[in-house]
Amino acid sequence: MHLPVMPPVDPMLAKVAPQIPPGLLYEPKWDGFRTVVFRDGDEVELGSRNTKPMQRYFPDVVAAVLADLPERCVVDGEIVVPSADGTHLDFEALLQRIHPAASRVTLLAGQTPAKLVLWDLLAVGDDDLRGLPLAERRSRLEAVVGTSSGAVTVTPQTGDLATAQRWFSQFEGAGLDGVVAKDPASTYQAGKRVMTKVKHQRTADCVVAGYRLHTSGPDAVGSLLLGLYTDDGVLASVGVAGAFTMARRRELLEELAPLVTTLEGHPWGALATGRTPREAEHSRWAANRDLSFVPLRPERVVEVGYDHLEGDRFRHVTQLLRWRPDRDPLSCRYDQLDEPVSYDLAEVLSVR
Repeated sequence: MHLPVMPPVDPMLAKVAPQIPPGLLYEPKWDGFRTVVFRDGDEVELGSRNTKPMQRYFPDVVAAVLADLPERCVVDGEIVVPSADGTHLDFEALLQRIHPAASRVTLLAGQTPAKLVLWDLLAVGDDDLRGLPLAERRSRLEAVVGTSSGAVTVTPQTGDLATAQRWFSQFEGAGLDGVVAKDPASTYQAGKRVMTKVKHQRTADCVVAGYRLHTSGPDAVGSLLLGLYTDDGVLASVGVAGAFTMARRRELLEELAPLVTTLEGHPWGALATGRTPREAEHSRWAANRDLSFVPLRPERVVEVGYDHLEGDRFRHVTQLLRWRPDRDPLSCRYDQLDEPVSYDLAEVLSVR
């Protein structure tokens, strides 16, 4: 492979902001695997956010790159997997694509095909474009992608703040993360937080059903295991909260000690595995990890911040906001969550 920009390349990053800043260019924030794509003739490399190659997991994306992109180019974007009905992004299906068995990879490439959404052009032919303004790189990206099979597309973009605010509200229903704001005059600065991202943020009251110890040893909490009750009265595993200082981790160990119980009689104890129900279901992902937890009587409620649900689980690790001693744990239910109104992914992709 001989390109003006050679792998590996650290992708340009974004800093978090509480609201959409004015006077910039705006794009939807996709919920997938960040990817810098290198193509030189028949050679294709898909570089992940941490620069590791991913092409073995996405033969369908490699085929799309060969079909739809120039013979020599470097582009930046995101690999996403639409849901089976094509209405929203399915991050769980995307995670399943990372599998060690080649036969499984081939099967999933047919069953849950991925899409490559692009937003930047780093190089084409013999030209390194990283020093050009974003607006010019974007224009050249649109010119070189042109019409495609649908597996490769250019993300929508607008310079209108009101439109970006509408996208922020509407596109969440299709599984997108928020909005990214970019300076049209900015150059491509690998590994630096040049862009601005605004993500959705909601709150929920959850039951603390257990904890895991910190990797440093048995004297500190690593993460709290959170639960919500279903309509059938079952306490389901919904995610974790784990961003604490070391001092706070040690305090939590003492605070939660009176609630420590055994798996016998615990809502998740019937599995007798020391894993949450979701981890038992997806145990092949955790075959070599210690996922045992310390069960707690489900009597304490905590308010957490989260961005959105992926299926029946928080998409990311949540932020602990405060304890809620006034809340009845049985009132912590899925139906309390304020989830986005559905919006069709096809409508997002059709915006230009």
